[in-house]
Amino acid sequence: MLTLKGKSVFPGIAIGPLALFHRNTVSTAVRPVEDAEAEVTRFQKARETAIAQLQGLYDKALEKVGEEQAAVFEVHQMMLDDDDYIESVETQIREEGLNAEAAVDRTAQQFAEMFRNMDDDYMKARAADVLDISHRVEVELCGGQGIDYSTYDEVILAADDLAPSETLQLDTDKILGFVTSAGSTNSHTAILARTLGIAAVVNTGTDLHNDVDGHDAIIDGTTGTVYIDPDAETLAAMQAKKADEEKRRAALEAVRGLPSETKDGHRIHVFANIGNPGDLPQVAASDAEGIGLFRSEFLYLGRTDYPTEEEQFEAYKKTAQALGGKLAVIRTLDIGADKKVDYFGLAPEANPAMGMRAIRICLTRPDLFRTQLRALCRASAFGKIAVMFPMIISVAEVRRCKEILAEVRHELDEQGMKYDPAMQVGIMVETPAAAVLSDELAQEVDFFSIGSNDLTQYTLAIDRQQTTLDAFFDAHHPAVLRLIRQTIENGHKAGIWVGICGELGADLSLTETFLKMGIDELSVSPPSVLPLRAKIRSLDLHGTK
Repeated sequence: MLTLKGKSVFPGIAIGPLALFHRNTVSTAVRPVEDAEAEVTRFQKARETAIAQLQGLYDKALEKVGEEQAAVFEVHQMMLDDDDYIESVETQIREEGLNAEAAVDRTAQQFAEMFRNMDDDYMKARAADVLDISHRVEVELCGGQGIDYSTYDEVILAADDLAPSETLQLDTDKILGFVTSAGSTNSHTAILARTLGIAAVVNTGTDLHNDVDGHDAIIDGTTGTVYIDPDAETLAAMQAKKADEEKRRAALEAVRGLPSETKDGHRIHVFANIGNPGDLPQVAASDAEGIGLFRSEFLYLGRTDYPTEEEQFEAYKKTAQALGGKLAVIRTLDIGADKKVDYFGLAPEANPAMGMRAIRICLTRPDLFRTQLRALCRASAFGKIAVMFPMIISVAEVRRCKEILAEVRHELDEQGMKYDPAMQVGIMVETPAAAVLSDELAQEVDFFSIGSNDLTQYTLAIDRQQTTLDAFFDAHHPAVLRLIRQTIENGHKAGIWVGICGELGADLSLTETFLKMGIDELSVSPPSVLPLRAKIRSLDLHGTK
């Protein structure tokens, strides 16, 4: 029996035959070119075909996993339209006499190396993206014979790594799970696997070869362990564990439609986090009680210019109407840090997580802010919308946000446009400054939503994108939990409700702790809604403080 240890992506159990993932090889060898312009034309045709393919993948992803996860294919199309990328390929064809295949491969390697050498982990991850899009162009240049994905049926897939496009083209209903020797739990492919509910383990550090193709294998996604040729004892234990997991999933369905209430009658709200209206079907399928975090910045990503007021209005209106009177908390744009948008023209920063981002952009570009607030206010006439300001560090910031909101409402009044004058206004508590000042901030708003991801990052002074510091990063750190407790207590003293919309909201080991602190609402990814509700309904807080 061969045992591999990696990082778990999705905590499922998969048992079945192992199938090695085989990519069609392409020739990128340098060969003589007689007509450089003909080679440029070949490249442009292949590039245009690749962009059309990526649009098809975007449409497929939109249907299967929602707009937030589909956005990677929009980014890939933009990369193939990048002037620097195109110029590099064409220059190497015209000035160095390279054939199109070799020019694309050389450009891909140069751009990938450039990304790998960047300090920001998000940008380092773009190296895999540029290699993926370039390979797609190379396949077209070599005749367009792609991978036959239909051969992977009821198998555990093994690969060095999988690109998002490869993961999506697999028939995920027939893939039992996958294991990769490389890869990251934060990669686009890992996120797709979690969204689709595929048992997966990545970064085992061990390349698998043909000698194990077709052999029996087990993925234990709860521990990040892969067993190849398991012995009888291991197989029996994993089969029992899988049966328990299936019973657990059946039990989750039993809480669908029931209130998120403890055994002793303590009721809280369980909401869902989404990126845009494309994710609304997942909210309905998850049985969430509302939306606790609509990440409006995703309306700004994958574009070449700012979304208009009408575009935003339609997105927010669609969300409000779809919820049928349930609350939708919409966070104003949180661009910056790991979410970069070229057309914003932000100056390079040594530490972008500590720089110009979120509300700081809005307050320094008030026209941009007013456009979003106008769209939000107008949409509030069509359902129950609340607006939430991110990255607050002072009372003065909140008051300035409210002043601009008041100005927008006055403009709408003068124009005879309808809006909800009682629309709730809240802030994210995701900086230690906001948590410490929560007693004063609570006097200014209708609710708090604790962003535990950034609150942990800034409290511990550890970049959450910096994986080399994982050993030091402790989301359960006492200082973080004290700040959360302090925020809840100060919010309640002022008579406002307090929720959590960061990753800790879905951490079932902390659910009882948060309920005892008095949390009013937890907002999590749609797949986490039912497990969280089941956990809440299993608790009895009677007699606790």
